[in-house]
Amino acid sequence: MTGEKNLQTLLASIHPVLREGEYVYVLWPHGRPLAAGIEAAVRGAEGLTVVLPREEADRLGLAYDFVAAWITLQVHSELEAVGLTAAVGKALTDAHISCNVLAGFHHDHLLVPVADAARAVEVLAELSAESRNQPRPELVLRNETEADRGAILALTAEAFAISPATGLPAEGEPVEVDVLRQLFECDEYLPEFSIVAVLDGEVVGHVISTRGWVDGHELLGLGPIGVTPRLQRHGIGSALMNESIARANAAGESGIALLGSTEYYPRFGFVPATSLGVRPPEEVWADNFQLLPLAVWPGGVHGTFRYAGPLARM
Repeated sequence: MTGEKNLQTLLASIHPVLREGEYVYVLWPHGRPLAAGIEAAVRGAEGLTVVLPREEADRLGLAYDFVAAWITLQVHSELEAVGLTAAVGKALTDAHISCNVLAGFHHDHLLVPVADAARAVEVLAELSAESRNQPRPELVLRNETEADRGAILALTAEAFAISPATGLPAEGEPVEVDVLRQLFECDEYLPEFSIVAVLDGEVVGHVISTRGWVDGHELLGLGPIGVTPRLQRHGIGSALMNESIARANAAGESGIALLGSTEYYPRFGFVPATSLGVRPPEEVWADNFQLLPLAVWPGGVHGTFRYAGPLARM
């Protein structure tokens, strides 16, 4: 069967399929007979590189560094087709996903970091949809309901599986999950500031702001905020932040405080809280504790910020 050469048709026809298992690149020992489990091989000046299941490499005692997920593009591309690899590579690059390409006679195969597998499939599906001129599902921002809470807690567990404080995998359930569970039930809970992002019927993001104070003056304390990992860096977090700020201004709130990245949150207008006379609950937070003065910020507010009970006990 003749393969497809037209790039637009190829992109529109991409159907990414994730294989089961994990795969590794190994430099095969010189002179050793090839094993049955090898999936691909490339001979170079330095020796023979093979791709095989990780469990097989472990069984054979072979060293490796990169652990990959294997995605097959279920579209029959002609080997002379121009642009498919470049288009796929650019889409994944824009999503900050590294990619190694293997071209087969009928299909192209991508090896991406295991942790990025689900997100890579999502990116490729979006690329295909754009090429078919199909509109993306609309992102809906609305108040959280009790029926959403199971999904919210699940995505929070996913989002904080790697601790933002240490950069290491969380041991057991991330602390943010239990804190969020308590925030839903605490006296400082404000339903209009618990917002979910819904995409194609799925809850994919959530942000909550609860009542906080500085020397008796009411402010909002924002957090936690989470986005399902496969859709991070797709603008969902920014949409939740902008919605929180818009609602806070509309409600006549004077400011929002948070603990977070000094590279990310300043784009929304956050500044070091100490520059406005507001100290963090813990002095060690000073570099990352930030405040957004809103339209009715009164000035002259000084003191130590106090979070809602569950956050204060973290």
